[in-house]
Amino acid sequence: MKYVYLDASSGASGDMILGALLDLGVDAAHFKEKMAGLRLPVEISVRRVRRGGFGAVKVDVLVKGREHIERTLADVERVIRRSRFSPSVKDKALAIFERLFVAEAKVHGRRLKEAHLHEAGADDALVDVVGAAFLLDELGIGDVYCSPLNVGSGWVKTSHGVLSVPPPAVAELLKNAPVYSAWVESELVTPTGAAIVSTLTKRFTKLPELVYERIGCGAGTKEFPEIPNVLRAFYGEARSFDEAEHVYIIEATLDDASPQLLAHFLERAFEEGAMDATLSPVVMKKNRLGTKLTLLAGVDRMDALIEAVFRETTSIGVRYYPVGRRVLEREFRTVRVGGEKVGIKVATLGGRPVNVQPEYEDLLKAARKTKRPLKEIAHLAVSEFAKKR
Repeated sequence: MKYVYLDASSGASGDMILGALLDLGVDAAHFKEKMAGLRLPVEISVRRVRRGGFGAVKVDVLVKGREHIERTLADVERVIRRSRFSPSVKDKALAIFERLFVAEAKVHGRRLKEAHLHEAGADDALVDVVGAAFLLDELGIGDVYCSPLNVGSGWVKTSHGVLSVPPPAVAELLKNAPVYSAWVESELVTPTGAAIVSTLTKRFTKLPELVYERIGCGAGTKEFPEIPNVLRAFYGEARSFDEAEHVYIIEATLDDASPQLLAHFLERAFEEGAMDATLSPVVMKKNRLGTKLTLLAGVDRMDALIEAVFRETTSIGVRYYPVGRRVLEREFRTVRVGGEKVGIKVATLGGRPVNVQPEYEDLLKAARKTKRPLKEIAHLAVSEFAKKR
């Protein structure tokens, strides 16, 4: 399985996403042939261009001899369902459009089935969305990651008049995604681009430590003197994009919390997704004895854990900072000791086991049922694992 990391420092649009994915190695003729299955009156052009001195793939979708069309979600679903793409491609495309229609309905105060799209419901948008879903499938991409999005600034002309950047639908679509405005006065993230990225992205993050095999560049329509108007796609093996390498430590020091409260909170922390949680004694200001609470968390659980600290402890402030992390590959096996199942966690380095640890709860259960010492059960479990290797 592969991953793709999108560098959206020049924004993102449907044609830029298509160009970047095509540039990763999909044959343009094959792409056009598959898109013909949508049975839309469009002509697709794929060519190499230069943006800011850099080469990139530009995709243009020309709608032939047809007035601008407005579509409802039901209309879009009919077009996609009747096509011959795989179920996974259809499901991705429909999920993107559903998110787009939900945003449009909310912005205009309409019910979902009454909402209709203007620019983003046209034939070229269907090619952008279905095409992106198809290319991800064709490239074997399972996980999509994205940088914070540069949305641009200024004003944009739409069917609803001149609107400030980001326009309402884009702003709605990018809720909970990190965005900023820099360098150019123009719309950099389109509704179609926002819908694709916000629906498919597993995690938004600044460029992390990663190993990639290829880089694809998709060109936008405009030329900017300040920045190259390209979307870069870094592509590689999913296992080389290890989210566990980049985590956060959350800390708080407390001198007015009871031991019972803190013991309870450690359990809550794990329920909220903490990867680790510890308590350690410290000496605080005025030589008061206190306790330092330390949590290890992925970026996706940080907000929930910080909120839990405030709700469930006496802390009125926390510190957090990113840390590197390396972990051994792990697998789980099962052995039987005295007729009882015991799980074994096996940590490997270079394919060889370097740590074999029986699961404590299983050991405890087996020790109670067999009336034997827990350390004896642990020794027997490791011995049984060694016999099966």
